[in-house]
Amino acid sequence: MTLLSDSLRRRSIAPPLRDALEEVGDMLILTGKTLVSAIRPPYPYGDEFVSQFMFALRQCFLPLILTMACISYSVPGLQAANFLMLFGALDRMGGLFVLAVIREFAPIVCAIVVAGAAGTAITADLGARKIREELDALQVLGVDPVKNLVVPRFLALIAITALFDVFAIVFGITGGLAATLLNDARIEPFFATFWTSSSTTDLWGSLLKCTIFGGVTAIVCCYKGMTVSGGAAGVGRAVNQAIVIAFLAIGVVNYVFTQTLLATHPEINLIR
Repeated sequence: MTLLSDSLRRRSIAPPLRDALEEVGDMLILTGKTLVSAIRPPYPYGDEFVSQFMFALRQCFLPLILTMACISYSVPGLQAANFLMLFGALDRMGGLFVLAVIREFAPIVCAIVVAGAAGTAITADLGARKIREELDALQVLGVDPVKNLVVPRFLALIAITALFDVFAIVFGITGGLAATLLNDARIEPFFATFWTSSSTTDLWGSLLKCTIFGGVTAIVCCYKGMTVSGGAAGVGRAVNQAIVIAFLAIGVVNYVFTQTLLATHPEINLIR
């Protein structure tokens, strides 16, 4: 009886795992096709790229600023300030913000906001086109959906997340300054430790990480949108699945990228 129940349990687990691995493989294939299509001429997606870029800018700019300012002000700002004051080391806030904001919070917040606002819209848009059989009609007409639909969205999210990362860093540091002033401390020590601890590796690492997050989000959301089935309810399920998978992928990429960066640039492990 026990052997029978174990066999049934393995059979119930195997199909979901197989489906998940197949989806990962399909997403990797879509990534390869997207990169090749983005490089290989012709380039007919200029207007679509501008349209998607402006759409993401309108949808994400204000939520990004508010979220980043609030998070940096409350978590590494007020909470860290209270902890550092116990040791009389409030002047180390600047170095802490290099570690917290530039390396982690800014890219993560950018990825979450872009995936939650622009990524879900991409999935819903492509999913609706799939349900209306517009994607099949494009293929019948000889139009490549990857080059004309996926590539511009992929490039738009890459560009917008890199741009947003700069704004997130600026407003994140602003939140740290506000927390410093709230604790009646001078801002000169904040900037002194900030510039001492920061390096170009921190900046380009943050930008590169955020760019990868944008690409991952675009691939996941485009894939889920282009493989929708089941009518309007299927579009809703695809949107939910896309945002969950995107967040999981962002977490995995963040871990791998951070470990790789720290291993290849050990000098940034030292907070001065």
